[in-house]
Amino acid sequence: MATETPVWPDELFADLDRTGPVPLYFQISSRLESAIRSGAIPAGARLENEISIGQRLGLSRPTIRRAIQEVVDKGLLVRRRGIGTQVVQGQVTREVELTSLYEDLKGSHLQPGTRILARDLLAAPEPIAEKLGVAPGTPVVRLRRLRTTDGTPMAILENFLPSEFDDITSPQLESDGLYTMLRARGVTIRVAKQHIGARRAHDDEAGLLDIDQGGPLLTMERVAYDASGVAVEYGRHVYRPDMYSFETTLVAK
Repeated sequence: MATETPVWPDELFADLDRTGPVPLYFQISSRLESAIRSGAIPAGARLENEISIGQRLGLSRPTIRRAIQEVVDKGLLVRRRGIGTQVVQGQVTREVELTSLYEDLKGSHLQPGTRILARDLLAAPEPIAEKLGVAPGTPVVRLRRLRTTDGTPMAILENFLPSEFDDITSPQLESDGLYTMLRARGVTIRVAKQHIGARRAHDDEAGLLDIDQGGPLLTMERVAYDASGVAVEYGRHVYRPDMYSFETTLVAK
């Protein structure tokens, strides 16, 4: 989570070469990047503002701004309204396979958290019914959750399941992954159809994920099927791109 007091490790910048050929902004950005990657400046830490840093180092604000922007562009820092410049949490890279986000976070040694946004039974509109292979109007379970890692919002997960899973409780959803719960009930997920894309944030997504209104999001839609070919889950998820990526291995034929 974000550090309460802004940080700036003066000792890392005590020996800047102010007369050599290497630009000062590049010296600062390189040392800042190294400090973040090594953990000397931890994930979630908030930097001092550009004016304060410039005064500490005796440098102009444009020089400091350019140095910080270099690190922002590499995905190690993020600028947030009302918070300032903050070190991003470690990005989770997800292999494109049949796992849940909860399992991916645990596998990356991160602490997943869940906030239940909606849990209800509704009449399936035609697009949802088509995905689950049921008639429009059939009762289906809708789950909408905010997934966090170490307290930082990462993704909004919306899942639709057949009504037989209506007994899944909010406490269960807060303490475990959906696929883990399905497997515990004897559901064997064998195959899934998945689509990965991107779009801008809309509705309440920007506020929930702590990003700018209309900011970019990664998207994933998946229909999962059991061993008999019956659809058991349709999910449509959005992820913060500064904290999440998908990875796959391609093999030549």
